[in-house]
Amino acid sequence: MKAPTARNLPALLQALRDEGFSGTVRVSGQPGGTIHLRDGLVGAIETPGAPTLTSTLLASGRIGDEDWMAACAEQPDADRLGGHLVAAGLIGAAELEVAAAAAVFDGAFAMALSPPGERELGEREPALLAEPGVEPRWLTEETSRRMALLSRLWGPPSELTRVRPVPVPLSGEARTGGWLTPGQRDVLDSVNGRRTPRDIAFARGRGLYAVLLDLVRLEDLGLVCWERPAAPGIRPSTAPRVPTTDASAAAPPPRSAALPRRRPGGGLPGRDPGRNGRGGW
Repeated sequence: MKAPTARNLPALLQALRDEGFSGTVRVSGQPGGTIHLRDGLVGAIETPGAPTLTSTLLASGRIGDEDWMAACAEQPDADRLGGHLVAAGLIGAAELEVAAAAAVFDGAFAMALSPPGERELGEREPALLAEPGVEPRWLTEETSRRMALLSRLWGPPSELTRVRPVPVPLSGEARTGGWLTPGQRDVLDSVNGRRTPRDIAFARGRGLYAVLLDLVRLEDLGLVCWERPAAPGIRPSTAPRVPTTDASAAAPPPRSAALPRRRPGGGLPGRDPGRNGRGGW
């Protein structure tokens, strides 16, 4: 059934919260997705734009594939799977709660990167949900904050998700210096000039937003640069374009000019950053 008239997705979710709606909101578009609600609270967001809770648990290695398959076989009801995982000792209750909520926020962020299409309400579906769920108003505020932060640090977030980071050749000491966090090292190890930030997020089982922040930091440190996006209809090259650097240098080199650096609050020439990447969230 068609969703009630609302000026945007946040307004719709707030209206459904006021009604105590339990069900799904399917949103068309790129990437689009399905929002699961229970009593008006957002319990899960499934979108091709970001890893789901299941993806993050498995790709990160937090739960092994065999243990996961065994748990699903023993408890096929997705509504009860979370409790079963905790009871089986595969993950702690608090850790699962944090991971589930993080996946909701990351899914909202990914969906907000492009304008949403039509919205359609559906019946409630079994799903591995955050408990008790996320307030729509809080979800909207956090999504806006993330968009604004990335816009200040780099430029339009939607542009950042499309460019392909390229590793800058450095000596081993410089590449694994003490200024990197474990998460940043993981992201850097995944950079090969072919993967987009979304690819890295799915491969590492990390949130898209966290990966983007790490990539911005790695660029600031001179450890990655950016592959220019291919023109429409042209297959992007997989050959990294990297600047010439002194491999013996221990300090990070200056930023590459492979892609024009965005300035805080700015974007590419001719682009209005305020209209790019905010979507309709």
